[in-house]
Amino acid sequence: MTTLASAPRGSAEAQSTLGARGLTKVYRSGEVEVWALRGVDLDLYESELVVLLGPSGSGKSTLLNILGGLDRPTLGQVYFRGTELTGLDDSALTRFRREHVGFVFQFYNLVPSLTALENVALVTEIARAPMTPSDALALVGLGDRLDHFPAQLSGGEQQRVAIARAIAKRPEVLLCDEPTGALDSATGILVLEAIELVNRELGTTTALITHNTTIADMADRVLCFGDGRIVETRRNPQRRPARELAW
Repeated sequence: MTTLASAPRGSAEAQSTLGARGLTKVYRSGEVEVWALRGVDLDLYESELVVLLGPSGSGKSTLLNILGGLDRPTLGQVYFRGTELTGLDDSALTRFRREHVGFVFQFYNLVPSLTALENVALVTEIARAPMTPSDALALVGLGDRLDHFPAQLSGGEQQRVAIARAIAKRPEVLLCDEPTGALDSATGILVLEAIELVNRELGTTTALITHNTTIADMADRVLCFGDGRIVETRRNPQRRPARELAW
């Protein structure tokens, strides 16, 4: 297995939960090159909630996939708590994802033949020190829906099951890719409240991709993407509660 290399003492990587330096991703098909990321530098800090904004194809999902160990960069380094992840073999990256990262996607990816409780248990059975599936579901407001199958749940409830599944292993990092993209405003706000609660109660470093500029108001920081780069960074003076959002 590849040996882990620590970031230099006092560097930005050592101070962040998850960071990237010079992150570049190039997809090649024959002679055609598509630059998804162009030298991105980024730090995500403990207990922070960051929203990533930008048009389709601007590099947001590629960045999250690389930070979460689902993809590899063409160039650049990724650090987790000051330890370099770049160059790890597949089994080490799998272990990193399993132990430290929770993912929430636009589509819920629940197993239809399993109850909400059983869907969450898929993760807790292989985690090191998980919360119970029932506690995870209660945290996202579904303590009374444990025995319901996905087909018996609304879209917002299914997404909250997916959030419970992602956070049941107590990950240090939660990466959310368009978690409200398939939902109406009222349902989406319930999902955002669940993410907000997880970030606040568990102190989980949270990054959330969205096309919806209104959602940016609930973040500590907002990163705007364009053409594979971070083109603007701004900090909200105060986070706006998800329940106050409307679109």
